[in-house]
Amino acid sequence: MKGLAARFALAVLGLALLNSPANWAYERLPAEPDENSRVDELYDHESRMFLMLYSLKGNGAVDYVTGRMVQEHARSNYGNPVYYTEKFPLFYWWNHTMWNDPEQDGVNGNEKVYQENVDFDRSRYKPCVFNGQPC
Repeated sequence: MKGLAARFALAVLGLALLNSPANWAYERLPAEPDENSRVDELYDHESRMFLMLYSLKGNGAVDYVTGRMVQEHARSNYGNPVYYTEKFPLFYWWNHTMWNDPEQDGVNGNEKVYQENVDFDRSRYKPCVFNGQPC
């Protein structure tokens, strides 16, 4: 009977360690928002990433950002930029946390926290200008 109680106690301890507060630290990353909540987009020439900025609350304030790798970019017949990107983002910014998805397979739970306590800084990106006009 002592052996059974010891095994039970060990099993409970193992479950407690697996569900420790270290595993509770992050909220689950929400799925990429619908395009209707997109408020802006940026192209980062340095990293060759196309960034889409969303307002999940619908108030115009950016609170979710995705960053996709750009395979190729060009200009349309009207001079507008056209970006050919990966299907899914490589990076996500949400809730003051930057997430990395190296498999680029969409939000499915395998994303890793890349950096904590970081806000998205739009001023880091230079505006795209073509013939003196914003892109």
